[in-house]
Amino acid sequence: MKIVSWNVNGIRSVSQKGFFEWLNEFEPDILGIQEIKAQKDQIPNSLLASSYHLYSNPAQRKGYSGVAVYSKIKPKNIETKIGYEQFDNEGRFLKLDFDNFSIINVYIPNGGRDQSQMEYKLYFYDFFIKYLKKLKNEKIVLMGDFNIAHEEIDLARPKENEKNVMFTLPEREKISKLIEAGYIDTFRHLNKKSQEYSWWAYYRNLRERNIGWRIDYVFISAPLESKLEEAFIFKKVTGSDHCPVGIKLD
Repeated sequence: MKIVSWNVNGIRSVSQKGFFEWLNEFEPDILGIQEIKAQKDQIPNSLLASSYHLYSNPAQRKGYSGVAVYSKIKPKNIETKIGYEQFDNEGRFLKLDFDNFSIINVYIPNGGRDQSQMEYKLYFYDFFIKYLKKLKNEKIVLMGDFNIAHEEIDLARPKENEKNVMFTLPEREKISKLIEAGYIDTFRHLNKKSQEYSWWAYYRNLRERNIGWRIDYVFISAPLESKLEEAFIFKKVTGSDHCPVGIKLD
């Protein structure tokens, strides 16, 4: 089973840049997307995605945030709220329960370049980790844009960014606590020394120069560890400032 996560930075925009063609070619079983920036009736439809069921959770504010999942299999239960009001209003959470496992797709706040939203971000992480601890004995695939590079290997210029949003010590500690709560960073678990990134700022040709950050993750709970076969980053797939990341489960 192929499971992929991708911050598309606008589903209407990425759909004009080969999104459905890529989806049809790679055919993941489940694709979670973040930052859709569209209400449900604004999400483009395509015959190329006709084999998928679409589930979305848009933000109340139009043109902002939002998450969705394309799935070849229908879930038995869908949840769009986690119980943190601001987070829920911004459409940042979607949980799909299937017969043998669950998918959680999240778009965690950036914190702001000026760190004006850092308190919101860190408080939510504390709330979210408590929630995840209750699920750690279940089979969970946790995917999304976590807006934090965990270790120095996870960004091209760690020393220059030690005090910048997405790499401050308080943020990095949240990813550590998530892992301590029983969730496995699948890419790093299988690629100990690989310096690959999932996001590049648009300016100064940083993507072409591969000066990026790994801030998009697919975590799995411990009960799924034996099923993990591959973890990958599709750095050549364009259309967004992020690229898809994913796993293959037996």
